[in-house]
Amino acid sequence: MASYPTLEQQAPSDALAEKKEPLASPTKAIGGDSDVVHEKASGYGYENSSHAESGISVDDEVQYVNGEPVITTGRDVSRFLVDLRDDGDPALTFRSLFLGTVFAGLGASLVQIYLFKPIQMSVSTVFLLLLIYTVGISWSAFLPRASSFENTRFARLAPVAHFINPGPFGLKEHVVASLVASTAAGGSTAVMNFAVQRLYYNTHVEATTAVLATFSTATFGYGIVGILRPLTVYPSEMVYWGNLPTVSIFQALHFDTKANHKRLKLFWSSFAGMFVYEVLPAYIFPLLNAVNVVCLATQRAPASAVDVITNLFGGSDGNEGLGFLSLSFDWQYIGSFFMSYPLIQQANSWIGYFFCYIAIMAIYYSNTWNSKSFPMLSTSIFASNGSVYNQKAVFGTTFQLNETALQEIGLPSLTGSNAWTNLMQNLSIGGLIAHCILFWRPYVIASFKQARTGTQPDPHWKAMQKYDEVPWWWYAILLVLSFFAGLIVVLKGQTTLPWWSYIVALALGIFIAPFSNLLFARMGNGIATNQLMKMVAGGVNPGRPVANLYFSMWSHDVISNSIGLAGDLKMGQYLKIPPRTMYITQIWGIILGAIVNYVVMISIVDSQREILLNPRGTNVWSGQVVQSLNSAAVTWSLAGKLYSPSGPYFIVPMGLLIGMVPTAFQWLLWKYRPTIGPVKVDTIMLPIIYMYSAWMSSGVNSTITSSILVGIISQLWLRKYHPGWYRKYNYILGGALDGGAQVMIFILSFAVFGASGVSRPFPSWAGNPSKGNIDYCNGNGALDD
Repeated sequence: MASYPTLEQQAPSDALAEKKEPLASPTKAIGGDSDVVHEKASGYGYENSSHAESGISVDDEVQYVNGEPVITTGRDVSRFLVDLRDDGDPALTFRSLFLGTVFAGLGASLVQIYLFKPIQMSVSTVFLLLLIYTVGISWSAFLPRASSFENTRFARLAPVAHFINPGPFGLKEHVVASLVASTAAGGSTAVMNFAVQRLYYNTHVEATTAVLATFSTATFGYGIVGILRPLTVYPSEMVYWGNLPTVSIFQALHFDTKANHKRLKLFWSSFAGMFVYEVLPAYIFPLLNAVNVVCLATQRAPASAVDVITNLFGGSDGNEGLGFLSLSFDWQYIGSFFMSYPLIQQANSWIGYFFCYIAIMAIYYSNTWNSKSFPMLSTSIFASNGSVYNQKAVFGTTFQLNETALQEIGLPSLTGSNAWTNLMQNLSIGGLIAHCILFWRPYVIASFKQARTGTQPDPHWKAMQKYDEVPWWWYAILLVLSFFAGLIVVLKGQTTLPWWSYIVALALGIFIAPFSNLLFARMGNGIATNQLMKMVAGGVNPGRPVANLYFSMWSHDVISNSIGLAGDLKMGQYLKIPPRTMYITQIWGIILGAIVNYVVMISIVDSQREILLNPRGTNVWSGQVVQSLNSAAVTWSLAGKLYSPSGPYFIVPMGLLIGMVPTAFQWLLWKYRPTIGPVKVDTIMLPIIYMYSAWMSSGVNSTITSSILVGIISQLWLRKYHPGWYRKYNYILGGALDGGAQVMIFILSFAVFGASGVSRPFPSWAGNPSKGNIDYCNGNGALDD
């Protein structure tokens, strides 16, 4: 057989002979027949590591149920869940790039659509990878290979055939194609800023400016990730839990072929079932998204009582209410996130939910921040009389503050729930910084020492040492290119952002990025740090809301993109993708995503303009994201008047300092008493609790109870009591359900929801009422329209 070159330098030949290392076997108790056993943590490269000395917390024992390990820590993931096997197959080929490019268009379109939905959802990477797998296998089977032309009169076509179809569709090709698609499907705050300008300032940002700005924010974040790899990628505890479904399915599809039939059968049957079912809650029977017995039973209650009931129990429509005890049967809004988030993270979020119900109701009915003059839930800004704030008159066509107009119109006001959200976000940031410094400082120091000395104990990092690493100066060049791309936008675009303020924005993002990456990698979820960016933006760019949009874009997108791209690098480490291939793959995905996001945004904004500007929106479309971005930019541009000691929202910026105090007391308590009953004090994540304490401040809130139930079933019942089924099928099932729902929503968005310009609503009936809210909680004038 003739050999043909591929698009990348192949792995060393010893990779081909590398065998799968056996997993450690559970130790049976002498004379016992219990199905729960424990094993001392050893093996897989950890035997000689001194974790106690480095300050890294390590569990001493691993629990087994029915012979299967219960996955709890990052070390468990490296030892038991992710295989060390590396077959040395090619990664960067024409086929992998072509498939990645095609599906990048689908993923980027979907994520942009969801940014204009009442609930924001990400595109499931599992869904993308399984679609790519099906096409890749078909490509390999049905397109001619080089062997078809060898020893024939068409032998000269053999290299071309090999270039197009290099043989079996392997794991690394599959990963590269999927990462191109998922990177493009990451979404972009930059594109949403352009939507804000289009909706609120009648500014049509040119496509070149949009692509340059998006490229700048994304690649600058990637450059930061490259510098921080020893801290945020290499160690075992940097898991990025949301990526585990993806990693598990990749290895299941390519390493365990005998079991593939059953897994693929589960995937496609679940995918097809959800695809057909999703048309019911999304279009024909939307009441299924918010079944609330209290709403249905109190339709004849007095008007004053119905208003309170709606605020607490209503949640089917945008900004309707808190959705307390509502059950949702609409998977597009539930999602598989809670099938992968660690139980510790979810437990902290449940505590936050509890406080959120109490806090928002208390703020509204106590009239804190003059809350009763405005809707209970909204991200819009209002005048003192309750009408939508006339910001165009205050900032004019120059996008800068007109003091005379401000005196006439007055200061804008936030709803109580929006002010509470801003406060909780600042508390979260303060708590996050304090938690990283106090609890995780030993880990940070140990990680950099291990990187410098080459003693990183993670077995997957060790297995990657045979590949050429990306030199640090590659990332440095990327930082320089992204810096100048952004500088061009600042100097030539309609940003009103001074060049020096642009540099401050980048510096702020660089400072916060390591903290956010640590939290996300260890807990599977992060906190919203954009509030801090907007606060600083208001201080350095007073009276300039558009400048504040761009300031927070560069500072915050550096953080959010660094998290997403670091998670992909970790996936590359788990799956043994050569680092230089990852570098090319991610940059290509970033560019594709920027272009597609911009095109889809223009289509939706132009066709749904009035709904997106409406403070409430509908159960199909919502402008809450752009409204929130705009209201923050406007109010923080007036920071000296709204957030100063004499202003109504002074407590909001103070939250940054206040949030550090409880964490400091928690650390002191942990030093004195590490556990209280069954609870480990250091597992209480105050930043996450703060964040979820304002989770229901806008949008559709009917999914909370269902999300909690999904988390309990998956992460408590299945993971703990049926770990074998959990490890083999949990992530595949979640990805299939996500995929079926999201493909149907993609079709419905353009076919009947009006993304293409023409809306075709389903005829009204009891499950799809034409008047009032979908869940029959019709307080607050819902029947007056």
